[in-house]
Amino acid sequence: MRILLVEDDHPLARTMLDMLRQDQHTLDWLDDGQQALTALREEHFDLVILDLTLPRLDGLEVLRGLRQAGKQTPVIILTARADLDEKLSGLDAGADDYLTKPFAMAELKARIRAVTRRGLSASGESELQVGSLRLNTESGQLAAGPVTVMLPRSEFQILHYLMRHPGQVATRRRLEEQLYGWDSGAESNALEVHIHHLRRRVGKATIRTIRGVGYVLDPEAAAGATECH
Repeated sequence: MRILLVEDDHPLARTMLDMLRQDQHTLDWLDDGQQALTALREEHFDLVILDLTLPRLDGLEVLRGLRQAGKQTPVIILTARADLDEKLSGLDAGADDYLTKPFAMAELKARIRAVTRRGLSASGESELQVGSLRLNTESGQLAAGPVTVMLPRSEFQILHYLMRHPGQVATRRRLEEQLYGWDSGAESNALEVHIHHLRRRVGKATIRTIRGVGYVLDPEAAAGATECH
């Protein structure tokens, strides 16, 4: 899951990044409200953890701008503002949950799991299906016919995105963001390696290369997938 953390307390943010990455999430971090709103309008994130007191643009304005843009990305507000009216304002603006500082990291992780489960249930995405391929978005299991395999995190992130957008070209940049966020430390051929492994599981024709652009999941080829490896 790709998470955007919007927090201007740098020591706290670094601690949160380290702890959340232990759960195999892809994390991006911004400490500025205006930058956060721009990123949320232009890029895909699965979850936002949003502080309210931010430079340039208040967190509530970020949230309102996100919802006005038609984005339904789940948002957990994380703030020192404990007043009930502040909490109600955040929820009324479209937040999915509200956690006050100081907080236990275990509680934040539990709330992330709860918000994610609610979102999957509401969207009917607890299982994605394209052709004969079925991907359980909670367990990471991939099934085709009677065969089921557990996908490694990187392969799951790629296939999850492709199956949410069947027949649509996913650029290299977009897929790499699902894996690494804005971290440029990944090896240049890492994406190709993961795609190669996925093709061995679902069939080479199922994931087509669009030369110079990216990859696309072919629904017709996926319909003929009878097993995964």
